[in-house]
Amino acid sequence: MIETHGLLYIFAFSAALILSLILTPAARAAAVLLNIIDHPSNAVKTHREPVPYLGGVAIFLAFSLSLLMIRALTSFPTGTLRALRGLLTGGFFIFSVGLIDDIKHHGLHYKTKFFFQISGALMVMLFGIQIKFIQPTWFAMGLTILWIVGITNAFNLSDIMDGLASGIAFVASLAFLFISLPTEEIYVNFAAAALAGAALGFIPFNLSKNLKIFMGDAGSLFLGFIASSLALGTSYTGKTEIGVFAPILILALPIFDTFLVFYLRARRGSSPFLGSKDHYPLRLEALGWNRKWILVFAIALSALFSFGAYLCTRVPIGSALGIYALFLVLLGLFTSYLLRAKIQ
Repeated sequence: MIETHGLLYIFAFSAALILSLILTPAARAAAVLLNIIDHPSNAVKTHREPVPYLGGVAIFLAFSLSLLMIRALTSFPTGTLRALRGLLTGGFFIFSVGLIDDIKHHGLHYKTKFFFQISGALMVMLFGIQIKFIQPTWFAMGLTILWIVGITNAFNLSDIMDGLASGIAFVASLAFLFISLPTEEIYVNFAAAALAGAALGFIPFNLSKNLKIFMGDAGSLFLGFIASSLALGTSYTGKTEIGVFAPILILALPIFDTFLVFYLRARRGSSPFLGSKDHYPLRLEALGWNRKWILVFAIALSALFSFGAYLCTRVPIGSALGIYALFLVLLGLFTSYLLRAKIQ
């Protein structure tokens, strides 16, 4: 079956990549025309010049259209088609919420966004995408909602510097693809390949000086929502039951940044939902790193954690425990280093 679908996985990735490369500058032109511009209006903003931010439209369309093209080329088993419909339905809903937040002058209140994110999580659960290895069912459903909403917002928070959210989404998508290949969870394979291509095609424009564009909440919320849903679609326990924690390693950086930011804001007595410069990339910048090397470091670290996650699904329990422990120590050392930064 892998041999049968291998070329189609490549097609899904390539189609999404090409569409993203075409649609991103088109989205930028539309943002300029419609005056959908992100102005550096407060101290939390890290850019100095106004930047168009409809990149999420290009990412969403590249992902969705590539999967629709695949659907036209092949016939999926009933379960696969149902799951893909769930991803596209929930993904469109979350993308729409993010787009409204981008276009609305003062954005949506965080409570409103939480409500819609929970609704999006319930949508994919209706299509069978949820945690299935925990009982009772009601508890598994609650954890599923917490996971999807948490990761969706983690990606939104991580979109603090050019290339970060899209670069991590690219790496995470490939990790889910390679882990899922032997399990024949075909919907995960196709969707992961498409998400990787859509995210990769956006990056050159996000990093560009002359054609710069932001993905906005429409892009970051969509990337987080799809990544969190993909994590629920495959098995990680071929060798050992603790392989089930592999998705946490794959998405370690967005998760880590969320906990770091919330902890530091709470320590100061600030609301965890108000913006600040406590994010790990901004702390690295305060410690003298330039943005190019911060991006390279973040993507390399994400790839390292993803490789560790892959190993944890392939090795016995003792080795897997050692890998988890090693990465926990690395995060501890990283945190200690970050806390040296003096943030204004």
